[in-house]
Amino acid sequence: MDEIYDVVVVGAGPAGSLAARTAAELGLNVLLVEKRQQVGSPVRCGEIVNNKGISEFIDIDGRWVAKEIKYAKIYLPGGKELVETGDEEDEMLIVLDRKIFDMDLAQRAANAGAHVFVKTSATGIERDGNGVKVSLNRMGDEIKIKCNLVIGADGVESRVGKWAGIDTTLGLDEVGIGVQYLMTDIDFEKDVAQFWYGMEIAPGGYAWVFPKGERTANVGIGIVPALSERSAKNCLDSFIERFRGGKVIETVAGAFPLKGPIDTAVADNIMLAGDAARHTDPFSGAGIINAMKSGRYAGKVAFEAVENQDYSKHFLSKYDELWKSDFGEVLRENRVRLEELIQSLGG
Repeated sequence: MDEIYDVVVVGAGPAGSLAARTAAELGLNVLLVEKRQQVGSPVRCGEIVNNKGISEFIDIDGRWVAKEIKYAKIYLPGGKELVETGDEEDEMLIVLDRKIFDMDLAQRAANAGAHVFVKTSATGIERDGNGVKVSLNRMGDEIKIKCNLVIGADGVESRVGKWAGIDTTLGLDEVGIGVQYLMTDIDFEKDVAQFWYGMEIAPGGYAWVFPKGERTANVGIGIVPALSERSAKNCLDSFIERFRGGKVIETVAGAFPLKGPIDTAVADNIMLAGDAARHTDPFSGAGIINAMKSGRYAGKVAFEAVENQDYSKHFLSKYDELWKSDFGEVLRENRVRLEELIQSLGG
């Protein structure tokens, strides 16, 4: 372990691992810390992505592809059914095994030269001249690391953002709750991703069935709690009654931001990426691709900041410009769509 790093990245999800890998490939001395004892676990995700989006960052590897999806079926209130396919001939959805996928991303960051610590929590940040000191709890040991920059990729509950004074607060209608069961011994269309919309099923969100194997699928639901008198788990338990005899072999749950684009994801010596920066799509709840994009942008701007020895909020605002010009407008538009839905439902 080094005592001084160019960059400390907090959180080894897709955003953090891409940030660490990008910065390390550019020659920076990088430390990537993950509070859990295993990268990628527990999963808090429906695990479905567009293969085109993923292949922009990493070659598709069969080890972490649980299922290739030919098309999606969308069921709307009133019995209307839509079928969607990719815009291009070779475009498809894939269901990931996030435990393997996230681990692979972290390994690639390590192979690029980043140091990786698991079971290591960031517990505080303090100014240290032109840089900062990051307090870490590593398997019970308290240590402090000096660095020039911290990239907070520590999820929707981001403490890095709070320590930096970045406004990422979430209102009641700006947070979603998802619950998912991995179910087996159930029947479904094996090459089809299925989505169900409607207030009776998923208030403000949708339910899904994403195939993962033979008679095994992710069955989940995401809701906006401000629009529901029932919990997400209660909604999901009602939904899975259609799979009588099916068995639940794993349960995951978590919150996800629906805020839309924040004013800034930077402060002096600090950048936020992924869910920590509220980069999840407010309407669909999708976040993996935006997380990887923001991680790569943060890694590149970190390199430029080190080259120029300028870690000010003003210099780091280049990062805001990059993510906003890429997907910021989509976040804004989809936040408006969600607000219109909430208003139409009397929320």
